[in-house]
Amino acid sequence: MRAPALIALIGLTLGAAACATVETPVAPAAVAAAAGTPAPVADHDWFYHLDGDDARLVYGLAESDDLRLGLDCRQGSGRLALSAVGGPETKPEILIEAGGETERFAAQSEPSQLHDGVFLTAEAAADAPVFQRFRRTGWLALWLDGERQAYAPHPESAPNIERFFVFCG
Repeated sequence: MRAPALIALIGLTLGAAACATVETPVAPAAVAAAAGTPAPVADHDWFYHLDGDDARLVYGLAESDDLRLGLDCRQGSGRLALSAVGGPETKPEILIEAGGETERFAAQSEPSQLHDGVFLTAEAAADAPVFQRFRRTGWLALWLDGERQAYAPHPESAPNIERFFVFCG
C-alpha cells in the first residue's frame, strides 16, 4: 500500500516541477546561483597586459584572436572600456554577471572583422557592483543571446584581476 502512494506522490511532484519549469522564465541571477562557482577552462584564461598608462584584462585564448571579453582602462581613471564578440543577432548590450550580481551596459555594435557576428563596445565605472563582485569571486560571466558563458581564471592568473582593478582606480 505504501509503495503505490509513494510512486503517485513522486509522479505528482515531478509533474508539478515539469510544469513550473516550462512556464517560469529563469533570471540570469537565479541560473548563476544554481550553477555555483565555474571552473577554469583549459587553454582559456584571464590575461593581464600593461602598456604604460593603459591596462587590459582579457578573457580568451592565449596569443590568438579568440577574445571573449575585454576590459581596458587608463591608470587611475576609474573607468572601463568593455569589449565582446556576439553573433549576428546579438543585441547592442553587454550583460555580465559575477556571483549573482548582474549589470547590463548599452553597447555600440559593429560588424566584426574576424568573426561572423558583431563586435560590441561599452563603457562602465570600475567600481560598479558587478565588478566589485568580480573582484571578490574571481570570475565573471557574459550573457549573449540568452546563453551564459562563465569565465574563471586559472590559479596562477587569479591575482591579475585585483592588480587590474587597483591599476584602474
